[in-house]
Order: sequence, then structure tokens, then C-alpha cells
Amino acid sequence: MRVRILFALLLIAVCGIAAADVFRPAYLQLTETGDGAYNVVWKVAAAGQDMRLSAYVQFPDGTKEVTQPRAQKIGDAWIERWQVQRNGGFVGQTISIAGKAVGVTDVIARIERLDGSSQIERLPARLPEFVVQAPAGASKIAWSYLVLGFEHILGGIDHLLFVFALLLVVRGTKRIVLTVTAFTVAHSVTLVAATLGWIHVPGPPVEAIIALSIMFVAAEAIHGYYGRHGITARAPWVVAFSFGLLHGLGFASALAEVGLPDAAIPIALLMFNVGVELGQLAFVCGALMLLAGLRGLDLRMPKRLMLLPAYGIGMVAAFWTLERTVSFWG
Repeated sequence: MRVRILFALLLIAVCGIAAADVFRPAYLQLTETGDGAYNVVWKVAAAGQDMRLSAYVQFPDGTKEVTQPRAQKIGDAWIERWQVQRNGGFVGQTISIAGKAVGVTDVIARIERLDGSSQIERLPARLPEFVVQAPAGASKIAWSYLVLGFEHILGGIDHLLFVFALLLVVRGTKRIVLTVTAFTVAHSVTLVAATLGWIHVPGPPVEAIIALSIMFVAAEAIHGYYGRHGITARAPWVVAFSFGLLHGLGFASALAEVGLPDAAIPIALLMFNVGVELGQLAFVCGALMLLAGLRGLDLRMPKRLMLLPAYGIGMVAAFWTLERTVSFWG
């Protein structure tokens, strides 16, 4: 009876995690076109066939709409485009997001200036506003993209579940280091290649295969519990590198939405990748400490309960695989 209750709780948690993947960050881009003139792009998740999340851009006083917003549904998001004008521009002014959906989703904001420089902000759901800054130097750009990469990996539930599933299979410090290094090298290669336009792969199929990779490693963890060790247990670095190439395309897709500043593409790309690696390292250290603590506890519970994490990850990944496959085939 206790085991059934735990599995029921696991199912509830899985539904929550799976649903959390649906609400991706909204995206605001302002492109300066002249003295106080800007093109606006506002992208927000769809909330049904003909509905969208209730979130809207609030500009400072004195801002005039030169053209009316034109809305278009593309995939699972609504995109609005229009032009605004404000004497003196937006430097030093606060731009915020309002609406009933505030508190549900984060927002990524990007300002493209005439001189080619840019400002990137990730607005947390609890405080969706930011102050437009004057053009920044290389150090400011580097820090912005470092933070963006760090926050992206820690908010990327699918990538973290893949890494956690690997840790359920791999044993030994040396093997873990090799596995994580292989994953890092692989997704760094495809992140750079895709971001710079050297390769191009459609996003929806990649997202579906990423979900499938998580389900594969979770299944390998379950088989390993019963003594049927697969390729992930025998050569985890091979699996980590192979699927890491796909996860790098996922990182590149997220970075493509934000874009890179024309004046500092190399440093922005480098620091975004460094931020991703730092976030991944922080997660791995935390996960290893958690697993070590659980294994060190003398809990008098059925051993098969150790399979709960693998089953939970597998269930979430199976849901994502079906959802993402249906979305691009439909």
C-alpha cells in the first residue's frame, strides 16, 4: 500500500513537471530604427487554439504607437509586431510587462541599438520590468550573456533531467567526470555551429529527440537495476557525447531567440556557453550530494523504491516525446 501511495504522488509530481515545460519564456525585442523610433516584436505563448497568455508590454509615458500591433500565430506562440516612437528614446526609462499572466512566465527582453550594441534582460515572473541602459562595454555584454546561459540551463528542465538520468546510471568519480565532459564538449560544438549558421536543423524534431534521449537513459537506469546493463552503463561517455550534440542544438535554439550583439558576437557566444557549463556544474554537484545522502541513509524501505527517480524521469520524458512529436507532425 505504501508503495502505491508513493507511485501516486510520483504521478502527480510528474504531471506538474511535464506541464511546466509548456510555459516557455515570453520574448520582447526592441530594435532602434531612428531618433526615438523602435520596431517592437512581442512573442508570448499560446493558451489554446485562438487564445494567448494575457501579458502585454507597458512603455513609459510619452510613448506613441506609430503602427497598430499585427498579431500572427506561429507554432505554439503568438507574435505581435508594431512600431513606437518616444522623444528622447527609452534610455533610463522603465519598461514592464502587465496582464493576468504576469507571475506565470518569465520574459526575455532584448534592445538592439543603432550602433550595433544590445541589452539583454531576463525578467523573472515576480518582477517583470527593467530599465533601459545606455550602450554597454564588452564587460557588461559578457556578464549579461554569462547570466543568461547560467539561468537558461537551470531553467531547462529537459537538459537537467537528462544529466540526472545519467548520474543514476554512472558510478565512480572518473566515469562521471568523463561522462559530463563528453556531454559538455558535444553540446558546445553544436551550440557554436548552429548559432553561427554552420548547420541548420529544424527545432521541433530536435526537441522531440531530446525528450526521447531522456527516456532512453531513464530506461537504461531501470534495466541496470535488474542487472541488464546497456551501453549507457558500459560506455556512458559515448551516449553523453551522442545525445549532447542534440542538446547543443536545443541550447542554440534558445540563444537564437535572444540573438547575439553584432558588435560582440564572439564574447557573447563564449560567455553564454560558460554560463551554461557553470549552471550544469552546479546542478551536477547538487545532484551528486543528494544521491550520496540518500544512499547513505539507512532507510528501511523496499529497494525497488530506488527506481522512483528513473520512473519519474521516464514518465516526464515519454509525455514530452509524445507532445512534441504530435506538435510538429500536426
